[in-house]
Amino acid sequence: MSEDETPKKRRPIEVGAEAEPVKLGSMLLTLVEPHRGHEVAYNRWYERDHFYSGCMVGPYNFAGRRFVATADLKALRDPDPSAITGQPDRGSYVAVYWVLDGYFDVWNKWALRQVNALHAAGRMFAERDHVHTLLYHYEWEHRRDPDGVPVEVALDHPYRGFVAVFIDRDPSVPNEELWSWLRSEHLPALMPGTDADLVAAFTPIALEVDAPGDVPREAANDNRTVLLWFLNTPPQVAWEPVIAEHRRRLEESGKGTVVAALPFIPTIPGTDTYTDKLWAD
Repeated sequence: MSEDETPKKRRPIEVGAEAEPVKLGSMLLTLVEPHRGHEVAYNRWYERDHFYSGCMVGPYNFAGRRFVATADLKALRDPDPSAITGQPDRGSYVAVYWVLDGYFDVWNKWALRQVNALHAAGRMFAERDHVHTLLYHYEWEHRRDPDGVPVEVALDHPYRGFVAVFIDRDPSVPNEELWSWLRSEHLPALMPGTDADLVAAFTPIALEVDAPGDVPREAANDNRTVLLWFLNTPPQVAWEPVIAEHRRRLEESGKGTVVAALPFIPTIPGTDTYTDKLWAD
């Protein structure tokens, strides 16, 4: 092998979690729309290659899960159009990844290098659009049952429904006031007896300037909180008594507005299930 053929060595990224507790610190949420006619190829590329090569093989990325929005689930999206998807039929697949607390910077440095390397190697998929791809700080969780599933385990637990609710707080209301009301009053009153098992709250982090060019640049909205709802039933069952009621009570309080409520169900890895049910027409 000539000198020109010698593979380039990457500079190592410092890794050493040692005996750190398993605690969620941040997440990547990426909402994507495959181009019509390419949905099967996209599903296979993502689950068989990119889910692992783009995230799961990275340092401190300790959990991940993919979810899908079929046409009947998209019909529930509210408001329509939303500040996240625009038209409600955009954003058929979402992938969510947990990153260990205290290691966001290390993971993010690796992730940027990795995705740029995958681009250079031709390992990306052109026939899809990023609808919303952003990093988020984990803030808090609320469990319906005190001894229920902790957020660190949520992506591995067999939940049947998943809803991402994007809230913009009223500018006159500090985050701490909104969160205190959600945690001490609203969620404890709403969740008992329902199919909502766990709610986790996140706030956005701006993308780095050297993120890949196909990911739209989106400012980190200081007014925004994202609530991830983990449900024991499909979202259709819990929508009116939980998600719609959550929006009504929140907006009646004057503390915030729901700018998008996006329901999903888990994908079934190793299959093309749901790829023929993404759109109504």
